Amino acid sequence: MKQFQITKADMAQSRLVALDEADLQPGEGEVLVAIERFGFSANNITYAATGERIGYWQFFPPQGDDAGEWGVVPVWGFADVITSNCADIPVGERLFGYFPPATHLKMRPEGVASGHFFDAMPHRAALPRGYNIYRRVSAEPGYDRAQDDLRMLLFPLYLTAFVLWDQLKEHNWYGAEQIALTSASSKTSIGLAYALHGDPDAPRVIGLTSAANAEFVQSLGIYDRVIAYDDIAQKLTAKPTTIVDMAGNADVLGNTHAHLGEAMMRTLNVGLTHWDIKQDGDGGGADGKANINRDRSEFFFAPSRIQQRMKDWGAAEFDAKSLGFVRDAVADSASWLTLSQHEGLAGFDQLFADMRDNKVPPTTGLVILP
Repeated sequence: MKQFQITKADMAQSRLVALDEADLQPGEGEVLVAIERFGFSANNITYAATGERIGYWQFFPPQGDDAGEWGVVPVWGFADVITSNCADIPVGERLFGYFPPATHLKMRPEGVASGHFFDAMPHRAALPRGYNIYRRVSAEPGYDRAQDDLRMLLFPLYLTAFVLWDQLKEHNWYGAEQIALTSASSKTSIGLAYALHGDPDAPRVIGLTSAANAEFVQSLGIYDRVIAYDDIAQKLTAKPTTIVDMAGNADVLGNTHAHLGEAMMRTLNVGLTHWDIKQDGDGGGADGKANINRDRSEFFFAPSRIQQRMKDWGAAEFDAKSLGFVRDAVADSASWLTLSQHEGLAGFDQLFADMRDNKVPPTTGLVILP
């Protein structure tokens, strides 16, 4: 029984800690699950980079010595119930949701329905409800275990893409004639590009990316134009533009704001795929920090938007609208995404380092079998 941890301060160190089996014994109303598989992408690096700011470290408290210096990065995956003291959740139940990169997790099901429940462990009570829900996948009509890898890698990111598209549309694109997506090769950007490309009312979609990824981004056929970061000043037309920033690179963002000037209508800050170049400008260059137009920028937190739309539309209508888009986008992604499967947590430290250092190609989806 193991748990993978990283240092909170800089992600530079990692360790594999043995879990205390006594602590994992479920009490009354609790269950123990074995985590069967999880996906890992640049999105998880964002969770680590914003762990303190947004609260991601609180989901799965680390075990072992000096626990306060260490953090457990959440991942999306599947688990099977192996011990149950909860009458409503039998042994053998298969779950999809938010897990630690570990072999096991103790949970306390609450609000059990035919298709889902919420983990009511006390340390999770104040955390976003959307991250505490677990799908009872065996109850889903047409559930196909063969699709688990694509689901855990893409569903959470494409759901974020859907609510981003929904917010942009609700605000009439913030008056933009084009929408520019940074880190255009990231899976959340690709999901948003799918949504915008499929909307006849959406403005042109510009993909901003590294020169190394430009050919891949162009090959997707969902961006109207692809521009490498170094070419933004020369090639990005200065007309009304809304930026969706997945990269968190203060230098690129600030210089793009300066280039667009008053034509920069709005920036939605979503991710930190360039985790080492802080959003506040540290490491990103003085010019970048100075040029960011913070009055026209806002942080986008997907769980809040999801919760709002569930209130507005009702959960059933939200699922119908969002999951229809997500399933179609996932199906389209199968043509370019290559799954790379890895067994055990012993080698996960290297995979984490490769993702952290942007060494994993955007066409690769990492699947871990702990």
